[in-house]
Formats: sequence, C-alpha cells, structure tokens
Amino acid sequence: MQTNVTTFPVQSARHALAAKFLTYSAAVWLVVASIGQWLFGIYIFLFYGKTAVEGNFERWNKVLPHGYVAGDWKGNLVVGAHVLLAIIIVFGGPLQLIPAVRQRFPVFHRWLGRLYVVIAFLVSLAGVIMIWTRGGVGDMLQHVSISIQGVYIMVFAFLTFQYAKKRQFALHRAWALRLFMVVNGVWFFRVGLMSWLVINGGPAGFDPETFTGPFLTALSVFTYVVPLSLLVLELYFYAQRKQQSILSFFASGVIVLFTVIMGIGIIGATMGMWLPRL
Repeated sequence: MQTNVTTFPVQSARHALAAKFLTYSAAVWLVVASIGQWLFGIYIFLFYGKTAVEGNFERWNKVLPHGYVAGDWKGNLVVGAHVLLAIIIVFGGPLQLIPAVRQRFPVFHRWLGRLYVVIAFLVSLAGVIMIWTRGGVGDMLQHVSISIQGVYIMVFAFLTFQYAKKRQFALHRAWALRLFMVVNGVWFFRVGLMSWLVINGGPAGFDPETFTGPFLTALSVFTYVVPLSLLVLELYFYAQRKQQSILSFFASGVIVLFTVIMGIGIIGATMGMWLPRL
C-alpha cells in the first residue's frame, strides 16, 4: 500500500513535467517561427515596395520567374496582389497565435482572423494561377505539389471560418493552426532549403541551375503534399489529448528538433537570400 501511495505522486509529477516540456517546446517554436515570418515579411515589403516606387518591376523576375511581363497588366496585377496579400499573411499569422493578443484584444483577433482567412484563400488561388499561367522554377512535380497545397489552404480556410461561425472554438483553433501550417508552405520550403544548404555547405542532392533533383522532390512532397509541419502539429495535438509522459516527451523532442532546423534555415535565408536582395 505504501508503494502505491508514493508511486502516484511520482507519476503525477512526471506527467506535469512532460506537459510543461510540451507547452514550452511549442512556445519556443512559435517564437522562432514568428521571428522568421516577420523577417520574411520585412524583406517582401522592402524589396517589392522599393521596386514599385522606383518603377523597376523587372527586378521581380530575379525572385519570381516571369513575375513581371511587359504588357500583361492582368497577370502583373495578379502577381502584385499575391505579394501584397502575402505581406499581411506573414505579419498577421503569428499575431493570431499569440494567446495574449487573443485574450487582451478579442475584437482585433476576430477581425484579423476574418481578414487572414479570406486572404489565405485568395493568395492560394492567385498562387495556383501564377504557377500554371506564368510558370515557375522546378519541375512538374513541384508545380503539382504546390497546387495541392493550394487546395489544402482553401479547404482549411473554409473549415476555420465555419467552426468560428458556429462558435465551436476548440475546433476553430485546431483548424486555424492547421491553416497556419499550410499557408506558410512556401516559407517552410525556403527555410528548409536554406537549412539544407547551410548544413551541407552548398547544394547537395539537386541541380541549382535547373532547380531539380531528388532532394527538391522530397522537400516538395514533404512540404506541400504530405506536410511535415502538419504531421508535427497533429503529433502535438495527439500528445495533448493522451497526456502520457513518454508521448509528451517524444513530441517535445520532435518539436525541438524541427525548431533547431527551422532556426538554421531562418538565419541562412536572412543572410543568404533576403538581405543580399535588398
């Protein structure tokens, strides 16, 4: 009997510690992701804002293949709208996930959430149109993969809005997090690529000239078609529901690993891609 009395407090303490690890690892991930998102947003604003003010729209083509085509005002308008709305997405997304913002500024949270869902839908639609009308880097598999992600975004955006409208806030929060993960697929792709380049000291597993190869194929599939970010999120949800210490520690470890990889990619992208283009 004495053994049982002493065992339960130990198990309870272990479960509490595991739950804290899970919460803190997710919080650190959010901080790192938010910093990376906002750095990317600043880059987009400065690069495209500067070119627009200067009237040097041809510079878009250094970042987006066929991003600007002289005389094609409709296509150029789609690209410009896509970029402008993307700025709102990368700045607004992390704000929606910060608990303090939701609690202290509920009206702001609701209106920003509505704007985010609508913009996510429009940006994904514009992105798919751009891929199949303007083309892009990479091969057909990469184009199909990113188009599949566009479908994810539109479906998740609809579900996020529907559950908020029905005031089923637990489901709304879950689908909002899923939407955040797929909306940022292109960002995850760039960060993942830069992390790979930093770790390997340069291109490995793909041809930088054609932007094709087995690594980019795998990265496209696991970023867009079967998003690893989404799988990690589902693991986090599952660990929260089960409240098992081993599972929570495992999920925390996976989140920490992806946070480190993401952090390396953010530093690499900032120093190797975003700052040099400004």
